[in-house]
Amino acid sequence: MAYLYLLYSRKLQRFYTGSCKDFNSRFQEHKKSMHPTSFTSKADDWEEFLVVSDLQYKQARNMESHIKKMNSAKYIANLRRFPEIIEKLKARYNY
Repeated sequence: MAYLYLLYSRKLQRFYTGSCKDFNSRFQEHKKSMHPTSFTSKADDWEEFLVVSDLQYKQARNMESHIKKMNSAKYIANLRRFPEIIEKLKARYNY
């Protein structure tokens, strides 16, 4: 099982998109800035915006890549507003 997740920082007013196999531990790594050169180390107020579970790892990575290529905060906001977009992405990248 894998996760696709989107975090939001009010301080930076930016989103972060990622994927992993263990969301809880990965989220703690982001919050504690365990990787000092990573983008998420620039802020300490990351909060969960959207978490999608029960994905295959390759599916989660491909969905992450798709969202990053969109490069749009409005698109990210619509992912939470319209859950059917997530369902379409799941179907598109299902292997």
